[in-house]
Amino acid sequence: MCQNCKKPYYITTAIAYTSGKPHIGNTYEIVLADSIARYKRAQGYDVRFQTGTDEHGQKIELKAAEAGITPKQFVDNVAGEIKMIWDLMNTSYDKFIRTTDEDHEAQVKKIFKKLYDRGDIYKSCYEGLYCTPCESFWTQSQVVDGKCPDCGRPVQPAKEEAYFFRMSKYAQRLIDYINEHPEFIQPVSRKNEMMNNFLLPGLQDLCVSRTSFKWGIPVDFDPKHVVYVWLDALTNYITGLGYDCDGESGELFKKYWPADLHLIGKDIIRFHTIYWPIFLMALDLPLPKQVFGHPWLLQGDGKMSKSKGNVIYADTLVDFFGVDAVRYFVLHEMPFENDGVITWELMVERLNSDLANILGNLVKRTVSMTNQYFGGVVADKGVTEPVDEDLKKVVLEAVRKVDEKMDKLRVADAITEIFNIFRRSNKYIDETTPWILAKEEDKQDRLATVLYNLVESITIGASLLESFMPETSEKILKELNTVKRELPQMDEFGRYPSGNKVTEEPEVLFARLKLDDVMKKVKVIQEEQKKAVAAKAEPEKEEDEKAEGIDIEPKAEITYDDFAKLQFQVGVILSCEAVPKSKKLLCSQVQVGSKVRQIISGIKHSYSPEEMVGKRVMVVTNLKPAKLAGLLSEGMILCAEDADGKLSLMTTEKEMPAGAEIC
Repeated sequence: MCQNCKKPYYITTAIAYTSGKPHIGNTYEIVLADSIARYKRAQGYDVRFQTGTDEHGQKIELKAAEAGITPKQFVDNVAGEIKMIWDLMNTSYDKFIRTTDEDHEAQVKKIFKKLYDRGDIYKSCYEGLYCTPCESFWTQSQVVDGKCPDCGRPVQPAKEEAYFFRMSKYAQRLIDYINEHPEFIQPVSRKNEMMNNFLLPGLQDLCVSRTSFKWGIPVDFDPKHVVYVWLDALTNYITGLGYDCDGESGELFKKYWPADLHLIGKDIIRFHTIYWPIFLMALDLPLPKQVFGHPWLLQGDGKMSKSKGNVIYADTLVDFFGVDAVRYFVLHEMPFENDGVITWELMVERLNSDLANILGNLVKRTVSMTNQYFGGVVADKGVTEPVDEDLKKVVLEAVRKVDEKMDKLRVADAITEIFNIFRRSNKYIDETTPWILAKEEDKQDRLATVLYNLVESITIGASLLESFMPETSEKILKELNTVKRELPQMDEFGRYPSGNKVTEEPEVLFARLKLDDVMKKVKVIQEEQKKAVAAKAEPEKEEDEKAEGIDIEPKAEITYDDFAKLQFQVGVILSCEAVPKSKKLLCSQVQVGSKVRQIISGIKHSYSPEEMVGKRVMVVTNLKPAKLAGLLSEGMILCAEDADGKLSLMTTEKEMPAGAEIC
């Protein structure tokens, strides 16, 4: 424990991409970071907490064009919405940075030029294999049988002038650093993934500029290029502190860098543990002390989708349950390494059981009994019994365990320890039976001691709770007519001032909800989401009907003999399931003639497994079998693709038997 040492502590979240409103899974990260920042302040650290928005890139440019506004207007709107949600969730950030901030953009230009002048950035052509749906370049060694390793669709040769960063120059240095600093990447599973999948096989030089779009920070000495997203976005962690690569950095940078903790989602850990440290090495700057890749918060019935009507936003949850209930849920339900699940049913259950019953009822009962039996006066009469010692032991042990868990970033476990105080206090009421003691004249001092012990236990629990549920903590302490107990003062039981008076009318901290009532309202919200998607899609459909067609890049001319080598047959999809750990792949069992083939397809973004079953599709049946995501694929299901990358299965107009030749 720091114990008011005022040692600097710098914590950051990833900056949120301004492509749209963040859902509850995105919001989890800022709440998690806030709980850590608040606890570090409670420990006595001088905390700097930074968050913000990532606002450049081709996707933003396209979305702005679709909306009929400028990219800056688009990101202004979305950044405002993100900041509103961060504020709604009562997060205590010190800096909200935007990558469109003038001082950030100026530094990115200077950083790019400095790295270029040093020879770490060079100009060349990006010539490789491009997957259009994924917007990703791949090397020959990365593709699998001519297909994208992510989605399984064919890649095409592509060429684009670009600037590159010499990643390989620093690769061994980074490997050595990670080996020497095992705490650098957490959890350990993320470290192993980065080492085995990326660093040890060898790093390719990284493309750090683009010419195919304009919405980005221009390379000032070559303005047709814009700085590509990661060199722009990652540097926010130092530009937000006033870093200047010319050597005129501000006092905040000198005080807080290197960062103590970068808190990020597991999907972007490669960029933060490989690209970012190498950029820092090239700038002769120390590396952050730790990068923690947290798991995802997932919707219980699958991936969140507006078309399904199941997207859950933080402000919607707050309307139902209140800010602190939402904070409790996302912090308590997330495992340390594995993904967590959010459902409306589970939210209601946690509200009613944990918050309303275990916590809310405990506080109300304790305050009410104190008012009923002693006019609200809390007094320690020193009439103790063995059961008191067990309560005190549990409370003081919880203080130690919370500190231990938070040092390891095990926030969910820390909250569990706090609620153990409240659970033990409820049990203490059942054990001591204050309502029976109240009936006996000679037991009044014992009754007073029991209530004092309860108030003291709740005071400590509520004080610990402040980092996670700040509004609830404040309300409880107000009802007990006391102030937050500082961590160094929680090493002893019995600091609540004897003779103090609690509030006369305790409020209901959390009101119980009926699941049926909640689900009726949820259904309305979900239907509205579906209607909004349908309304947006309708004009697009009309536009498509009027469109003359799509022109694509022609491939090299082939002969009839080349075409005759391919065999096309009708396949009937018997079953289909999502490929584990893949965002894009489906695994289908397809009947072709009398045999069943397993075919892996990168069509998950266009079709659910359920939609696939029963369809009669066009299959290329004489392709050499290949492994995709570790699974054998024995053919290819053919699709048509529109200009937006949406897929449509090639199916038969009439019902044809499985195996029928397509000619």
